[in-house]
Amino acid sequence: MQTDFTPAQLADPHMAASEAVIRKCVHCGFCTATCPTYVLLGDELDSPRGRIYLIKDMLENERVPGPDVVSHVDRCLSCLSCMTTCPSGVNYMHLVDHARAYIERRYRRPLVERALRAAVAAILPVPGRLRAGLRLARLAQPLAPLLDQVKPLRPAAAMLRLAPPALPPKAGLATANARGPRGRVVVMQGCAEPVLRPEIRAATVRLLERCGYQVSFAAGEACCGALTHHMGKEASALQSARGNVDAWTREIEAGLEAIVITASGCGTTVKDYGFMLRDDPAYAAKAAKVSALAKDISEVLEEAGLPARVEVPALTVGYHPPCSIQHGQKITAAPQNLLRAAGFSVRLPADAHLCCGSAGTYNIFQPEIAGQLGTRKAETLAQLRPDVVATGNIGCAVQIGQHMELPVVHLVELLDWATGGPAPAPLAKAAIG
Repeated sequence: MQTDFTPAQLADPHMAASEAVIRKCVHCGFCTATCPTYVLLGDELDSPRGRIYLIKDMLENERVPGPDVVSHVDRCLSCLSCMTTCPSGVNYMHLVDHARAYIERRYRRPLVERALRAAVAAILPVPGRLRAGLRLARLAQPLAPLLDQVKPLRPAAAMLRLAPPALPPKAGLATANARGPRGRVVVMQGCAEPVLRPEIRAATVRLLERCGYQVSFAAGEACCGALTHHMGKEASALQSARGNVDAWTREIEAGLEAIVITASGCGTTVKDYGFMLRDDPAYAAKAAKVSALAKDISEVLEEAGLPARVEVPALTVGYHPPCSIQHGQKITAAPQNLLRAAGFSVRLPADAHLCCGSAGTYNIFQPEIAGQLGTRKAETLAQLRPDVVATGNIGCAVQIGQHMELPVVHLVELLDWATGGPAPAPLAKAAIG
């Protein structure tokens, strides 16, 4: 694609990076077939190719974005399916992230929308605030139908509906005392996952210790920054990234095999820290080292090999590969191979490449589209007739669980169970296993 940026514009490293991405696009349109919003809406401007045209025009002309442009960019899930499909290697992720930051700086959203986005950015990344917010949301859930009747308040209604009926007890951090034969790893603590499903962390620790790792947690670690990054709040996201780089650098200096991440949405962002902080002389090298050590839990377990199996029921697992795993991190075989090695039968839905509609905060701010995608995903998973649904991201688990009755678990819960751990709570509740 031809571009017309001025030398002055290209002196900005962000603009130069986006220009390089745009120039790689050859207008082929392969991306439209795998873009969830184009598949649902049929609007060229709600496809990656269409959004690239809009972003190119906005950046080249340094336009103040209008509501139409913002709406089309907001409707992007950042599922990155287009990057898997693209034959030209267009890094759409970096382009749309830049566009969102540009919009955040130059577009003034309506007051209610600004307030809701500010509240989400302040609450979701902080576990203590999230826990308190979910408790309040449960009390306010009867108001959701009323909020649905006012279009600007529909995201608030979506937030209320996402609140679970009860929260598990707060889990502490337990670390191993002895160094394991495979060395030491740090498990990322996360923000939403330990509040909603602390058993995922517990299963991860048990599994890694059985594999021979010493498991630690990094003091000073916080949210990875993904939630604010995809909302265009660049300064906040970079602040989170720098804080985590500092925390993990201390661990690296003490000897570290890997930074293990169980929420694949976080993993995609942490693996991109090297790019996000590439122009920061104080952090560029450290961030690149952190990104190189960041691994999804499935990568670590595949390399180590599963511990000895114990007898558990031979369940059929409907596996939902999160977009952030298959498209963001290009990990496709490892989770399925691990589940099969643990003795489970694994089936993938026909639309395995398409997003479930969670996408960070997407199911809050775009509840109608997210609802359609969630219903579609639940239907294709149900067609597999599985005993349980497994995934590798807490957001996907919550989203899919909203749309189907089958138990939905993280794959490490099944792997832990198959190698000596307790049965996952959703299975026990459903009297399975």
